[in-house]
Amino acid sequence: MLKIILLTGAVLAGAAFIVVLIGSLLPKHHVASRAITLHRKPEDVFQLISDFKTAPSWRSNVLDVELLPPSDGHIRYREKGTNGTITMEIVKSDPPLRMAARIADKGLPFGGMWIFDVSPTAEGCRLNITEQGEIYNPVFRFVSRFLMGYHRTLDTYLQNVSRKFDESSLPRDGTAATL
Repeated sequence: MLKIILLTGAVLAGAAFIVVLIGSLLPKHHVASRAITLHRKPEDVFQLISDFKTAPSWRSNVLDVELLPPSDGHIRYREKGTNGTITMEIVKSDPPLRMAARIADKGLPFGGMWIFDVSPTAEGCRLNITEQGEIYNPVFRFVSRFLMGYHRTLDTYLQNVSRKFDESSLPRDGTAATL
C-alpha cells in the first residue's frame, strides 16, 4: 500500500514538474484573432460593445459591471463575471470602427488588450477582435495553450454578440490587428 501511495505521489509530482517546465518554455505573449459577420450597421454593433453597463443583459459570463472614475481621461469599468473580477480601461475609441480595451488590474496571472475592429460589409459589418495577451504564470500558460485555447474567451464574446442580434454567425479566424 505504501508503494502505491509513493508511486502515485511521484507520478503527480512528475506531472506537475512537466506542466511547469513546458509552461515556462512557452512565450508569455500571444496574439489571437477571431471574427464574425453580422447583418447590422457598424454603428449598432459599436453601440452594443461600448455600452459596458448593459453587458450583463447579453453576455452570458458577465454578472455585473461597475463604471469607475476615468483615469487619465480613459473610461474604466470593473466587470464581475463567472471567472472573477477584472478592471478594464478603454485606451482607444474611434466610433463606430475601432475600440481598444486593456486589462488595468495588476497582480493577475494574465494581462493584455483586446482590439475591436468593426468593418462595414455589403450585408452589414464584420466584428474582428484581436487579443494581445500576456500570461505570466507558467501553469496558466500551459492551461491556456493546451487545455483552454487562446480563442475560447473571444469565441464566447462573439457568440454573445451574435445571439444578442438574433443571428447565428459563428466565430472564425480573424485578422490580427495592432494599435
